[in-house]
Amino acid sequence: MLIAVDPQSGVPVYRQLMDQIKFHVASGLVAPGDELPSTRALSSELGLNPMTVSKAYSYLEKEGVVERRPGRPLIVAALGSAKLEEQKRETLIRSLAKIATMVKQLGVDPDEALKILSRLLHEEPSHTDQRHPEEKKQ
Repeated sequence: MLIAVDPQSGVPVYRQLMDQIKFHVASGLVAPGDELPSTRALSSELGLNPMTVSKAYSYLEKEGVVERRPGRPLIVAALGSAKLEEQKRETLIRSLAKIATMVKQLGVDPDEALKILSRLLHEEPSHTDQRHPEEKKQ
């Protein structure tokens, strides 16, 4: 499981951990029953205080995303389809909120931003060409 934190982002590190684990669950990168790294292993890997990882894991447990098993690693909880869809929507809303703020800060017309988003959603994904769609035509 690939997790990266940015202490300078303004988002608390435990929240970054939670959001990324939720994204991995919602996207299917980790499946129900998959084990999460131990608190000690993840904190060592990321150079974090173990209490930060423990806090993230505790909140994820309270939200029903992970299950604690005494003396064994945490595992991803089996989420029902409704809970999984809710998780996907929450993840998408958090990401789009950042985009909405950017649209406002740039002064882009909301209708134009929606047209751009719609066009991007209908394009074939390209991992090698990150140019603006208008630049690709040249």
